[in-house]
Amino acid sequence: MHLVPVRQRDAKEFVAQWHRHHRPPPGAVFAVGAADQHGVLRAVAIVGRPVARHLDDGRTLEVTRTATDGVRNANSLLYGAAWRAAKALGYTRLITYTQDGESGASLRGAGWRIIAQRPPRRGWHCASRPRTPRGTENVARTLWEAP
Repeated sequence: MHLVPVRQRDAKEFVAQWHRHHRPPPGAVFAVGAADQHGVLRAVAIVGRPVARHLDDGRTLEVTRTATDGVRNANSLLYGAAWRAAKALGYTRLITYTQDGESGASLRGAGWRIIAQRPPRRGWHCASRPRTPRGTENVARTLWEAP
């Protein structure tokens, strides 16, 4: 496996095809991919502004999606590359979340550390401001930070 540049549009198409439970994120700052020896794209990471407004301080980015076709070690490769790229762009912090039931092995393999455990939340829908469910409601999450 080796790193390859990926256009955001292509990364989002890959996520739409391969991600287990989420749609592609609406925005991105950059994307990076992992390809095999034949140049076939096997995994992507999409990095954007933090979803949580209080973390959007201009110095922090969030890995908002990774997706793989099942190839081994690709996510660890991408998490490491995303942090190096974010630092090269002048960012000082990179975060991501895992959902309850996900081991975080790829993050640990890339040297990331757990910062917080987030309890399940009801979601953002209310009668005065209807929202479309995103599949993240009522799911506990773990907040991770790059080394």
